[in-house]
Amino acid sequence: MNDVVERAQALATESFIASTGPGGQNVNKVATAVQLRIDVYALRLTPPVFARFRELAGSRMTARGELVLTARRFRTQEANRADARERLAELITEAHKLPEKRAKSRLNRVGKEQRLKGKKLRGSVKAGRGKVSFD
Repeated sequence: MNDVVERAQALATESFIASTGPGGQNVNKVATAVQLRIDVYALRLTPPVFARFRELAGSRMTARGELVLTARRFRTQEANRADARERLAELITEAHKLPEKRAKSRLNRVGKEQRLKGKKLRGSVKAGRGKVSFD
């Protein structure tokens, strides 16, 4: 997994764009936001990992299989650059984690009876609602 992160860091291309947010007039003059682009297919992820990666990336992944991360949280290029690379590493790490299997709940007879009794009670409460007739 670490080799995939290192490969991703090496393949990533960065471009600096004008940022928004705090910084006053400096925001209009200096391109501090970082846009990190990486071709996900070049990472050669296994199919299940790639599927989880694509789901985690969401709208940040283009139709051509390119991941676009924009970091503009900080006021300096270096801090935003480090933030973008850290977020890329986190995304790859999360994609490599296997989802936990859901343990099927086991309900005993008493629990099942209580659940059904509760459903009957709610049904009777709802059945009692409605228009009142004065017959």
